Amino acid sequence: MRNFQKGQVTGEGFKLVMASLYHVYMALEEEIERVRDSPVFAPVYFPEELHRRTALEQDMAFWYGPRWRHAISCSAATTRYVQRIQEVGRREPELLVAHTYTRYLGDLSGGQVLKKIAQKALGLPSSGEGLAFFTFPGIPNATKFKQLYRARMNSLEMTPEVRRRVLDEAKAAFLLNIQLFEELQGLLTPEPQDQSAPQTLGLHHWASGQEQDSSPAEALQSQAQLPSHSPVPLLPWVLTLLTFLVATVAVGLYAL
Repeated sequence: MRNFQKGQVTGEGFKLVMASLYHVYMALEEEIERVRDSPVFAPVYFPEELHRRTALEQDMAFWYGPRWRHAISCSAATTRYVQRIQEVGRREPELLVAHTYTRYLGDLSGGQVLKKIAQKALGLPSSGEGLAFFTFPGIPNATKFKQLYRARMNSLEMTPEVRRRVLDEAKAAFLLNIQLFEELQGLLTPEPQDQSAPQTLGLHHWASGQEQDSSPAEALQSQAQLPSHSPVPLLPWVLTLLTFLVATVAVGLYAL
């Protein structure tokens, strides 16, 4: 956080993050529309307030130009994240709330701090161009909206078993975010990362086929434990985003 606040963030790194988030949110919002009327999700359906597709398309045009759809790619970690969201939306829609809460409320909370830091560090216009993703014009009071969202989430009817699975899915969503950011870090700092190989392998193994009788989070955690000391220092902007995700998931688990 201290390094990020010093302005140690690059435009190239920020572009990679935004492109990955574009793919994640496109998948997430496609699945949301699929289950919008289902009782397992309808109470937390807030498209006008939360959906990020239009904002991300604006940001892609700013960072990559008018032909941005041909310029951005979908990394392996991003693809796995997208595939998990699609699988949940189509096979276990009652778990989708774990992904929406983890992403949307994280961006609504810590994302506002990140927006100000990035705007200053990257010398972006005060008009907010390039940072539409972090702007929520449909939410005049973020604190009150988050209270509303949590109340609606707690109103969802869940059996104890479903509640446990939602919590497991929230943990899995968090770990998928970690993998995504670690991969982006590797793209920006191409150095040997032998010690981190088991992490990626474990996450990829879960994405390609979960072990029998294990939850998504258990499969991830059993094979993708993060070391206490990474061989390559995390980029400041990665630390910032992960800090926000930690806080968001923690609050989400408490709210459930």
